[in-house]
Formats: sequence, C-alpha cells, structure tokens
Amino acid sequence: MRTETRTHFDAYTAHLAEINGVPSSTQSFTVSPTVEQTLTDRIQESADFLREINMPLVDQQSAEVLGMGTNGPVAGRTDTTTKDREPRSVVDLEGRTYTCKQTNFDTYIKYAQLDAWAKFKDFQTRMRNHVTLQVARDRLTVGFNGTSAAADTDPATNTLLQDVNKGWLQHIREDAAERVLTGIKVGTEDGSDYRNLDAAVFDAANELLEPWYRDDPEIIVIVGRTLLTDKYLGLINSADSDAPTEKAALSTLILNKALGGKLAKAVPFFPSRSLLITKPSNLSIYTQSGTIRRYIQDEPKRDRIVDYLSMNEDYVIEDLGACALVEGILLPDGAGGWA
Repeated sequence: MRTETRTHFDAYTAHLAEINGVPSSTQSFTVSPTVEQTLTDRIQESADFLREINMPLVDQQSAEVLGMGTNGPVAGRTDTTTKDREPRSVVDLEGRTYTCKQTNFDTYIKYAQLDAWAKFKDFQTRMRNHVTLQVARDRLTVGFNGTSAAADTDPATNTLLQDVNKGWLQHIREDAAERVLTGIKVGTEDGSDYRNLDAAVFDAANELLEPWYRDDPEIIVIVGRTLLTDKYLGLINSADSDAPTEKAALSTLILNKALGGKLAKAVPFFPSRSLLITKPSNLSIYTQSGTIRRYIQDEPKRDRIVDYLSMNEDYVIEDLGACALVEGILLPDGAGGWA
C-alpha cells in the first residue's frame, strides 16, 4: 500500500470508529443504531428491487411475522341488537414466525485496488460502496435462490448461495405449496398447457392468489430472464447505459408488455424459468437490531484489507395469500420436445 493510500485508509477507519463511538474500527465492534439504520438504507438503495420491498430492523431474533400490509377485506355490518361488533385484524393471523440467523458478508480489497482508488476524492465512498453493493447483490441472490441455512456454507457448490438462508420462494414452497405450479409447458406446440405466458400468468393469478388480491394494482409478475424473448415478451426497457457496471447488474428490467394484465419485471438473480406473482411490498428482509458487527483488518501478508461484516437476518413473506409461484417452466426445444 502506497503512503498516499495509507493516509486515505487511516482516515476512513478513523471516521468509521468515530461515527460508531468506538476507539478503533480495526477491532470487532457493534455498529451504532444510527449507523445501523444508515447502512440498511444504503444497502436497500443499491438495488432497484430492494427499494420496493420492506427491510425493517427488528428487536427480537425470533418472533411473529410483522404482517406489513393487510391480508384481506374488513368491511362489513353487524346487527348490534343481537350481538357485538367484532373487529377484524388487518394483518396475518396465521401465527407464522421469523428467525434471524447470522449471515457473514466478509470481503477483501487488494492493496493494488486501494492504490488505484487513492487518486479519487471519493475514496471513502468507494470503500463503503464495495461492501453495500455486494450485500445488496447477495440479498437478492439468497432471496430468490436460498433453500436452507447451513452451519457451514459451501459457495463452491452453492454458487447461488442456496445454503445461506431460506429465501422467499422456498418459504412459499414449504408454507404454501398449494400456491405453487410446477413444470407447465408454454408454447404453441401440441401438448402445451398454455399457448403463451400471458395465459399462464392469468390462470395462476386467478387460481392461486386469494380473491381480494387478484385485481390489486400492486400485484406484479417477476419473471426469469431466460423467458425474455421477443416471441413472448417483446422489447424491454434496458438499464441506463451510462450506469456503472456494478449498478447496472443490480437494475430491474421493466418489460413494456404486461403479462396476464400485470406489470412484469425481470429482477437480477431470479430463477430463469420461473414466475412470481406478488406485491413487492409483500416481501421483506428482517435484520435484527444490534447484531450488525464489523472488523476492518489490514493483512499485509496477503497484500489486502479485509472487512468482516455480519448481521442476523431472515427473508419473510408477509402474506402467503398474495403469492403465486410458477417454476420449472418448459419451453419448446425445437426438436418436437420440451426443455
């Protein structure tokens, strides 16, 4: 690390220690409540889709799901001459619980990269963003692909972080299997279940969603990018061509053609042959307050700086009745079969 770079890095770690009220950020510390909220907000702002979901800080490691939003109609009338009025809850009454598990987001930066950043005035911003962007990327990946929470994860085998935590789709599979449609054939060939994706989405929305959600204007279709062909979806509104590569990689693509009468979006890391019909506000990532911990370590023997970051979190479906998952979609293989 060059002398100029060392000066910038020392200023960064000193600032980090100051805002967290600790003597040094090169020792393990718990992030202060104010910085905790700021970090959560910056992670959320790093990816288009994360801005649309809920990312609350919760006090308890395990408790009942918050039920953010309503889960059905409450309008009615009571003949009070014969009985009392009975209020109805506007949140989920199923008694489902969440459990926040520790997730490590440990990263490193080589000295050479830091030296390259040292010439820029926004050195500290670049240091900060290399962490927040990766956490945002990983949260999307786990949310759509996570199937379990292993004690010792294996990224070499689980390249989509399947063993980091149970994501939203896995919760639907386990807790609302009746809202999952698997292996449908979509195409104009003989033997198809649906002629196009519009028909599949229309049917799934009307059969799998609770009645009061079927015409909810907030319900959208999240679609896998393998399904994004001119044959099915037409053109898409691409991400800002001037955006940095890492920002573009986290951008949601909005399709200019609705599917089954609902707005369709392609979100990064969503399974390629799947559809999720829901409200973005129905998806949440809970982070337990007071569990965000950091430790910045200089490792000269490896020519790098290591940023150890951990937090307890869980991926939550607020109302299972507002979800319909269609996965394992089969398309014509061009040889008379399906793949």
